[in-house]
Amino acid sequence: MLQPTFNLSGETMTDKTSNVELHTSFGVIQIELDAEKAPITVKNFLEYVVSGHYDSTIFHRAIPGFMIQGGGFTEDMDQKPTRGTIKNEASNGLLNTRGTVAMARTENPDSASAQFFINLSDNDFLNPGETAGYTVFGRVTGGMEVIDKIANVKTGTHSNHHDVPVETVKIEAARRTG
Repeated sequence: MLQPTFNLSGETMTDKTSNVELHTSFGVIQIELDAEKAPITVKNFLEYVVSGHYDSTIFHRAIPGFMIQGGGFTEDMDQKPTRGTIKNEASNGLLNTRGTVAMARTENPDSASAQFFINLSDNDFLNPGETAGYTVFGRVTGGMEVIDKIANVKTGTHSNHHDVPVETVKIEAARRTG
């Protein structure tokens, strides 16, 4: 049985499922997290949510038909400091399908920290197989219309980053709702 962990205020950090709302400049996105299948990743994500890390970050990458990515940069494209990296849990049975939430990482499978992405379509090539895959740890339960709107903003290049929305898409606040 999954043992809950608690933050300093005594709030449970990992239950079987948890819910988070991302309040963005384009609307609210509701996410259900799956701590049973991705316990390390959900604990990590919730710690970033509860600490306020995601507040005032942006969706810094938007690629229609693929994904939107956020959680790591300020409006000025300054990368926020993060804690250590976490173990890849991509072999948990959750697939990168439309509306799922997964951790961004480098080529090193165990390099995810704070950045995450939301799949806009079924991205089978991100699932484990020939590569380690990308860890899915939740799914969108409300606000896909907001995500689709974000995905279709005009993008450009900023500080060697490609597919950056020209109009800032801000995560104003990330809050645990259950």
